[in-house]
Amino acid sequence: MASQKLTEYELKRLENIKRNEEMVAALKIHSTAATLSAVTKRQRTKTYKVSPVKKPKTEAPIVIRRSLRTRGMPPDSKGLADDFCENFDKTPKSVSPLKPQSSRVLGPITMKDAFSGDEIESNQVLVGTILSIAKKTQVDVSCKEEFNGVKDEKTTLGSCKSEASESLVKEEFDENLIGKRKLVKCVVKNDHLDGLVKIEKRDSWLESLDLKPENVARIMPGRIMAVKFFPSSSMRMVAAGNKFGNIAFWNVDSQDEKENGIYLYHPHSGPISGILIQQYAMSKIYSCGYDGFIRLMDAEKESFELVHSCDDTVYSLSQQPDNSASLYFGKGCGGLNVWDIRTGNSSKNWMLHEDRINTISFNSQNSNIMATCSTDGTACIWDLRSMSTHKPKTLRTVSHNRAVHSAYFSPSGSSLATTSFNNNVGITSGANFEDTSMIYHYNCTGRWISSFRGIWGWDDSYIFIGNMKRGVDVISPAQRRTVMTLQSPEMSAIPCRFDAHPYEVGMLAGATSGGQVYLWTPC
Repeated sequence: MASQKLTEYELKRLENIKRNEEMVAALKIHSTAATLSAVTKRQRTKTYKVSPVKKPKTEAPIVIRRSLRTRGMPPDSKGLADDFCENFDKTPKSVSPLKPQSSRVLGPITMKDAFSGDEIESNQVLVGTILSIAKKTQVDVSCKEEFNGVKDEKTTLGSCKSEASESLVKEEFDENLIGKRKLVKCVVKNDHLDGLVKIEKRDSWLESLDLKPENVARIMPGRIMAVKFFPSSSMRMVAAGNKFGNIAFWNVDSQDEKENGIYLYHPHSGPISGILIQQYAMSKIYSCGYDGFIRLMDAEKESFELVHSCDDTVYSLSQQPDNSASLYFGKGCGGLNVWDIRTGNSSKNWMLHEDRINTISFNSQNSNIMATCSTDGTACIWDLRSMSTHKPKTLRTVSHNRAVHSAYFSPSGSSLATTSFNNNVGITSGANFEDTSMIYHYNCTGRWISSFRGIWGWDDSYIFIGNMKRGVDVISPAQRRTVMTLQSPEMSAIPCRFDAHPYEVGMLAGATSGGQVYLWTPC
């Protein structure tokens, strides 16, 4: 086969290849590369790591590791940061480190022994402060009550009604909303202020709420489970309890430079589930915890007295507004106990729910009407006068798909607000609480944040509840929605538990899972 004639391009290519080969041969590149390759090649051999000389074993007794729980000791929190989820660089006030947790003490604990601060003299400062404001509410003075123009004088503690619970709500029909009512005015009885506090139907005071830097403090380590205002118009003081069994008192207006007005105690060995301050005897403060104890902090005796102890966990604590002789507390899986303080015995005991009772609330207009909520997904309204011992019947049951963390009656007693983990805030109202509506609100706080519990304000107009974006949502039951959110650059954590000051309209305390307390006040 005849060879094909090469083209001009191919001839040029072959010429270039020949010229390049001559150039490489002249430079002796191939021979140099072969020489270098032979020099750099080394024979690979296996190498072994020389193990260190083993030291002879010292004969020592074998210690079997056991957990603190099996040894009956409280958990050790060393090494765990208190600010696991939150940053407290902005907090202007803080508390001193905790003392080692004490074991379960079956008996009274002196306030001096329970004090966890650096300066023991500060304990006496708090005792003196509490006793001074308690003198202003002595039970031997007559309590004057005015309701609908009728005056009544009573001299016993059991017959005195709460100053904050006396409210007169006036309603009128709105021409634009046929058959619906709107709240116009709420009058709150306040003997300390010698007058009536009027909350009119406008949002100016709500929009003026502000969080000042001096009203922010980290009063205790760990997650706050309960927060309460002292029911006094002459002093701004907050009591709070955390998951470590501590109770802290924050005197906002204190001039004590050593402790910044913060006093920390450790009366319980488990999380604090409830704090109850006597309205007409503020020197007596009840607390309950997961350790099964109910204690009474008596400032006059300077001790935490043991009121009741049980093997079950105590999850909630409350009192009827017109009866200071009995304590109502939820324990175990759905049990409700009535404890007679005078006799030191249980007067009544019911099984009301299938799971633990989270809150107990009494109607301000009829203290025999009680509301409870439970992790079993229900909130129930009861009439104490018709409850049988074995199978008590409810007046009304509000069902949620998931756990209900709070159920509180409104200041007027006409509505019940429930907060559930199913992302709803329920409003139950009507003459017989037959009407129930659900308002969407995101309540899935997760594992590291205390559950949200929506509370009423100073009338039936608004409900205050935490927001996962570090704010306070304000819900209007009338409009069935969130109308505004309180936010501030001073708020560095998510507020979970709240309390409204009973005598100062617009003063709202919010507590976080990192031990912070925010105090909102009107400008």
